[in-house]
Amino acid sequence: MGTVWRARDEVVDRDVAVKEPRVPEHFSAAERSTAHQRMRREARAAARIDHPSVVTLHDVVVEDDRPWIVMELLRGRSLAEILDEGTLEPREAARIGQAVLGALHAAHEAGVLHRDVKPGNVMVCRHDRVVLTDFGIAQVEGEQKLTETGAFIGSPEYIAPERVLGRRPGPESDLWSLGITLYQAVEGVSPFRRRTTPSTLQAILLAELPPPQRSREMTALITGLLRKEPENRLTVQAARPLLSALVAPPARPVPERTPTVVVDAPPDEPPAPLPVRLLRSRYGVGAAAAVVLALVVTLVLRFTGDGPPEGWKEYDEYRMGLSVAAPADWTITVEDELDNDDGAYRGTRYTAPKGDVWLSVDRMEKATETPRAIAERWKREHESASPPVGGAASVATVESTTHQGRDAAIITEAYSRQEDEVTRRLYRTLIVVTSRQERVTLGVDVPDGKGAAKTADDLLEKARSAFEIRNP
Repeated sequence: MGTVWRARDEVVDRDVAVKEPRVPEHFSAAERSTAHQRMRREARAAARIDHPSVVTLHDVVVEDDRPWIVMELLRGRSLAEILDEGTLEPREAARIGQAVLGALHAAHEAGVLHRDVKPGNVMVCRHDRVVLTDFGIAQVEGEQKLTETGAFIGSPEYIAPERVLGRRPGPESDLWSLGITLYQAVEGVSPFRRRTTPSTLQAILLAELPPPQRSREMTALITGLLRKEPENRLTVQAARPLLSALVAPPARPVPERTPTVVVDAPPDEPPAPLPVRLLRSRYGVGAAAAVVLALVVTLVLRFTGDGPPEGWKEYDEYRMGLSVAAPADWTITVEDELDNDDGAYRGTRYTAPKGDVWLSVDRMEKATETPRAIAERWKREHESASPPVGGAASVATVESTTHQGRDAAIITEAYSRQEDEVTRRLYRTLIVVTSRQERVTLGVDVPDGKGAAKTADDLLEKARSAFEIRNP
């Protein structure tokens, strides 16, 4: 707890950062004492670590029993602020991860566990320096714990499974948090974040890690850091070469030497005409060659396909057992609800940069109706619902179709969003029921208006270009 101020050290004539201890007024005397002890511990923890990626501590000044921490002034932005503007390229994320890994290794060797590694506690400074900050809840070897029994500290979505279970944390717990930070840096989403803290902690314990889609070259590193059991997690020694390989500049291709070919000079006179039979033979061979070439081209086109449209990317939604196409620059949000009363729900939303168009795919257990029946039920429910304030009632249409040889249905609906009062939107959703009685949907949602139906249909068809359900 505290506020960081920029100050001037007049003795040595330099700018410094001063962390003021600020404790909520409702805290009891004992709670205030614990908070002040934690700040002293933060200072001791940082002072024990000698590494360029750990903030340098200058002094601790006690005023009215309140410890003020004087440390180096970092000029830069937090990784959290940078990620608010978009994801990082894998190489830059690996460079930052390499620095944080070094800081954690130095801390662990000094007997310090950080326990709160997250983008908000990573500073990216001038001259490409990366600094791990805020050792406020660090655990220092040999010192008594300050947290009261039953208290839970740290940022839930970055906490390792063993800490959720109340087990003793170790260096592996910090490496888990680094893995979550790297995943968020390149994928744009925290993999286990849910709507509530309890569901987030449940996801950390039970949910499968969605494989990285935007940075598949980092898959081995990230999945290695995010193994549920700490003893199976990558160590610092194992993670370091993986990060180094990602940071290293790509090797320049060695140009191949082209051998010199001597070509005979053309004859002075054209060759004599060939006999007619030979001409026919060559014509036949040429025709056969053309047929074979056409067959090869046909087979290649048939079995390789054109892939996702230009600017789109195929995503493997591993936890749902399917793949789908979406624009490569759209933001990905995981929306799993494993404790849903109607069965486990797994979903992903892809949102356009402006936030006004999105594509969603989900898979839910316990489907007891046909796709057409589901669509018709949705139509009745939506059209009979009370119109939102300032808006109009939903208008929906249903059509039958097929997908991967199974019956399917498409529902198209124009509706009003209550929070926007009068904004009309249009969504178009494909519904499939698998042989395991699981409902799978693929939908697009766009602002309603002129050309909205065509836009929605075009987006849905492009998404279906790579929409494949495994074991349909």
